[in-house]
Amino acid sequence: MSLDLNEFRPRQFDLIAFDWDGTLFDSTAIITRCIQRAVVDVGGREPTREAASYVIGMALMPALAHAAPDVPQEKYPALGQRYRHHYIQHQNDISLFEGVLDMLDDLKSRQHCLTVATGKSRQGLNEALQAVELRDRFVGSRTADETAGKPHPLMLLELMREFGVEPERTLMIGDTTHDLQMALNAGCASVGVSYGAHEPDAFHELKPRYVAHTVRDLHQWLLQHA
Repeated sequence: MSLDLNEFRPRQFDLIAFDWDGTLFDSTAIITRCIQRAVVDVGGREPTREAASYVIGMALMPALAHAAPDVPQEKYPALGQRYRHHYIQHQNDISLFEGVLDMLDDLKSRQHCLTVATGKSRQGLNEALQAVELRDRFVGSRTADETAGKPHPLMLLELMREFGVEPERTLMIGDTTHDLQMALNAGCASVGVSYGAHEPDAFHELKPRYVAHTVRDLHQWLLQHA
């Protein structure tokens, strides 16, 4: 059940940009394992869980290259293919975190402009949006293969320009330091979530307004402060 909106004050942010994997979509563990398996498939040394999860949110090929420093560049195409192979095998195992739909519906009711800024590809995001019937909840999105990848601020700058929103009226929400650094680079406020890919201890130097530990926690904070 959605929270009562009447007790909350008018919005501070017109545009809210969400990261996808690890923030709205419960996919961190599967993506980490797919990265590990892809590296081994092309003859690299399996990255640790921490190393593989650290790159979540970056554009695919820079992420794989960072996670597999011993894999030569000529094997990068094969590395990308093997990652996609493993991910496709498990993509139906991934689901939204509990409470995400209620949160998005409440924010939409308050006339926030809801968008997605993700390290996924355009094809990958479109498939995910279609699979979970979320297409009508977001008015815009940017993916890593159509603009600069995180933590470069271009994703947010393009979304702000598209919807005519200034940085001080824009909020970025994500589970990685890449997300929060992108917000900082764009001059926007941010909120971190601790239930995704990165340990929240690394968030504080990037000055998020808040670090949420569950979707319900995030939901309540947004209705009170966003």
